[in-house]
Amino acid sequence: MAGNYDDRDGKIWMDGQLIDWREANVHILTHAMHYASSVFEGERAYGGKIFKSREHSERLKRSAEMIDFEIPYTVDEIEAAKKAVLEANGQSDAYVRAVAWRGAGQDMGVASARNPVRMAIASWEWGAYYGDAKMKGAKLDISKWKRPSPETIPSHAKAAGLYMICTMSKHAAEAKGCSDAMMFDYRGYVAEATGANIFFVKDGEVHTPDPDCFLNGITRQTVIGMLKDRQIKVHERHIMPEELEGFEQCWLTGTAAEVTPVGQIGDYNFEVGALTRDIAESYEKLVRS
Repeated sequence: MAGNYDDRDGKIWMDGQLIDWREANVHILTHAMHYASSVFEGERAYGGKIFKSREHSERLKRSAEMIDFEIPYTVDEIEAAKKAVLEANGQSDAYVRAVAWRGAGQDMGVASARNPVRMAIASWEWGAYYGDAKMKGAKLDISKWKRPSPETIPSHAKAAGLYMICTMSKHAAEAKGCSDAMMFDYRGYVAEATGANIFFVKDGEVHTPDPDCFLNGITRQTVIGMLKDRQIKVHERHIMPEELEGFEQCWLTGTAAEVTPVGQIGDYNFEVGALTRDIAESYEKLVRS
């Protein structure tokens, strides 16, 4: 599959049925387009099997509840739909995007209780999110935007509106020749990258920000489990900016990013060390096991 995302061959599951890719459209007055009332999941299939598929489907349902709507499909129905999409598109290794949103209906103000909730699932082939960074380490900018307080937005939902400042941050980073940007949170602690969680290594121990105001990623949780299985101490805590200078290694985790080493954040440099390589390689084996 290649070309613009609105002009491809293939099938998309939409509102309960498989339809031609180019026919998967919504009305211009769709509520989500105007007010960001949308949640989504990014998932990867390896060898025809979506890694942690059910956990993603369950999180999609929870995210919708957090932003005050209910997806009209059960987890089992969502699981069956994802399988049908992969089969219809003849894909084994693919990225899977499930999205649910408030559609066009009787309401077009901020409130939209009378509008239908819609859902779609698409899949496509997508290589390494950061290109060749898995070999030499990604280069990150430091964003001027901060992850918001949970008192201002449902920060633990995978909701479209939360990604607005991520897009802005990544655009600014790419303009500087970087792959991505690291963000601080509203208190000034290290938070995450624009679409991935972050880990650091110092003296054989791992440090990662406490996800108290951003998404506790499924890949993040998987990697923490891998580290604990190796008897490596993991510190989930608030990390101050000045600590970046003392860390030796760094990596990112996410469904799209998988496990990607980081070589530089702003003026701080990191080695692509043995533990980083081990976790990246072991994760690759795990998702294909």
